[in-house]
Amino acid sequence: MARAGKRADGGRAEDTRSSDKRNRHPSASVKDGGKHIAKEGKRPGGKPKAGHPDALKPQIRSNPPGGLAAKAAAQTPVRELAARTGALPRAHAPLILEIADEDGYRLIDSGLNEHGQGEKLELYGDLRIVRPEAQALWPRGLADAEWNKADAQFTGDTDEDGLGRWAFPRQPLGETWPMQLLGTDFYGRLTSFRHVGVFPEQIAHWRWMRERIELAGRPLKVLNLFGYTGVASLIAAKAGAEVTHVDASKKAIGWARENQALAGLEAKPVRWICEDAMKFIAREERRGNRYDIILTDPPKFGRGPNGEVWQLFEHLPLMLDICRNLLSDKPEGLVLTAYSIRASFYAIHELMRETMRGAGGVVESGELILRETGKPDPADCRALSTSLYARWLPE
Repeated sequence: MARAGKRADGGRAEDTRSSDKRNRHPSASVKDGGKHIAKEGKRPGGKPKAGHPDALKPQIRSNPPGGLAAKAAAQTPVRELAARTGALPRAHAPLILEIADEDGYRLIDSGLNEHGQGEKLELYGDLRIVRPEAQALWPRGLADAEWNKADAQFTGDTDEDGLGRWAFPRQPLGETWPMQLLGTDFYGRLTSFRHVGVFPEQIAHWRWMRERIELAGRPLKVLNLFGYTGVASLIAAKAGAEVTHVDASKKAIGWARENQALAGLEAKPVRWICEDAMKFIAREERRGNRYDIILTDPPKFGRGPNGEVWQLFEHLPLMLDICRNLLSDKPEGLVLTAYSIRASFYAIHELMRETMRGAGGVVESGELILRETGKPDPADCRALSTSLYARWLPE
């Protein structure tokens, strides 16, 4: 499924996928009010221009091939939910997974600006970036002089799904810049949906995944659904796994391949699959293919390349049910992350437990948070919640 809006490998209100060189945003900028502005948006008539995030999401025609019958067939469930029996897995919740001072990323500060709008000041690689943050309801913790050192600031629509543009207070910047997290290189990219191609709170899951791969003593197979720009897939491949990366956006796959080349991991076993996620996992189930680790980071709403519509609350139970059947005889874990949904983490926690009924193990659930690191006293560093998660682990 292509993402249609995400919070915050993948991401997630979101998705701002950019991709191949033909469709990159212009590196040139124009001046507006004394600042350098990179303008982005849709062409007249509503068709996204190349490089715009909407151009990275498959567009559904009003009359898809085959007409209404084909469109209706695309929405038919691939199968019924399985009837699970046995005891529920042990529960460990809430468990808060926190990311703070990482090599390659820091949340420096957060808080209300002079207009009463929440923002966050982050360090992505070498770039200081200011972006809207609705949950930053408190005053800034650092002086304005620190915020004024920003290299790029997202301006315009403050809604999570809204379009905007980037201002460059110091000097014009190109569209992309090299980054590194957990020792893996990739490109950051300034998109008109405020996102930069990576969601650093996911480092908590990536670190766990890398450890399981390195300690397994055997080649593990990893499936990354809704894989976005491929950072998680590349971290897994670098650690020694055989990776299958699935995303419905051709441009997201293109960006992921660029990241693979930058990371020097082109010889690693990564399959890049551009397809609707539900169709892919249904086919894998029929074929009997199995994976040791499954990561899934679905949007709350998305559209596939052939008229498919993804609704998180409607389709998530079946997606997890199929994923359970894709786990190997010696699985390491099934990880679900959810962004921008109006629900407690307990909703996906109990769903994951029901999905894994009879399998034993434990379901850990809670929130992924980012902790500020820019203040001398750690007690002054506030936390921002970015997403909900639930993950099943064997015991």
